[in-house]
Amino acid sequence: MKRDYYAVLGVAKAATPDDLKSAYRKLALKYHPDKNPGNKDAEEKFKEINEAYGVLSDPKKKQQYDIFGHDGINADPFATGQNKSGYTYTRYSSSSDFSNMGDIFGDIFGDIFGSGSKTTYSQKRGEDLRYDLNLTYLEAMKGTEIPIYVSKKENCSICFGNGSKEKNAKKQCPKCKGYGQVKYSQGFFSFSQECSQCRGRGIVISNPCYECKGTGTTRKNKTIKVKIPAGVDEGTSLKISGAGNVGDNNSTAGDLYVVIHLEKSKNFKRDGNNLYTEIYISFTQAAMGIEYNVAVIEGYVKVKIPAGTQTGTTLRIREEGFPILGRKNKGDLYVKINVLVPKHMNDEQKRALFEYAKSMGEISKDSKYQSDNFFKKFFK
Repeated sequence: MKRDYYAVLGVAKAATPDDLKSAYRKLALKYHPDKNPGNKDAEEKFKEINEAYGVLSDPKKKQQYDIFGHDGINADPFATGQNKSGYTYTRYSSSSDFSNMGDIFGDIFGDIFGSGSKTTYSQKRGEDLRYDLNLTYLEAMKGTEIPIYVSKKENCSICFGNGSKEKNAKKQCPKCKGYGQVKYSQGFFSFSQECSQCRGRGIVISNPCYECKGTGTTRKNKTIKVKIPAGVDEGTSLKISGAGNVGDNNSTAGDLYVVIHLEKSKNFKRDGNNLYTEIYISFTQAAMGIEYNVAVIEGYVKVKIPAGTQTGTTLRIREEGFPILGRKNKGDLYVKINVLVPKHMNDEQKRALFEYAKSMGEISKDSKYQSDNFFKKFFK
């Protein structure tokens, strides 16, 4: 059974990013395989430390772990759902989270130990992109397909991502020998810096493409169709694999993350998959009961308001809320009833209300309605 990631790093759950980095650095130095050759226990601890830091140092993965524990990390990367409190989430898989442990370690230590592997320019994956998309309540409830326009890196149409005018014009950088970094020794440690000649690529191009200047990529505006599933909520993140920036030198493209934002509604409030609204009815309707057509996101739903309903009463209408992601059922609609008291009445209406008050015992049966002032005397 996996240990708690916070316990692995020896930090509290409220630890800051600097606390996490400091704890990771100390433990990684202690258990690094280069300092513990042949020690299997140290090797396993080093992997465990990297796994814990890989999750807790990433805000999205940390949030998933804090809510769902290890289940939230080791889930289907495309699974989307809700927890018991109605929080909508998108889970991220950890199947590839730790394939770049050397990158995590190198970011902090500057390749302090030196892995001995070439990290050439051709191996660098393209950057992920983010697009913030605003939706109406109707679009979020029904689901839709929306075209978005993204400025992103694409393979150069002249050199087809090669970066050179000629097919064989690329050569291994003579300064870094293709590693992309140059190592310097200082006492016990070896430090690495980006190669100044190839700028970290590991290769040099003698005759670069005039269009992309040797990078192999150019920036273009692309139209991408995004399929919005019914029931998405504020903050839902939709991943479109391979729709991010293409990597330099024909490398793998990154992903595009479309983050959903819901426009505010005048008539409705959403909480999880439930909807909340208010209606106003007259005193007579509240007293005698009525069937009322309540406006919903799309159209109307008939609600039976029972006789004697008091102001502030909330009625629950099942399955009239938002669809639950990944399931067939929906949330509920909650309708708050507000009873309106008339501000202005004519003499006939006041007389009728006076007689009603007599019948309810609020006024003596011997009393007679004489004037507006007489009426006010009993109801002031």
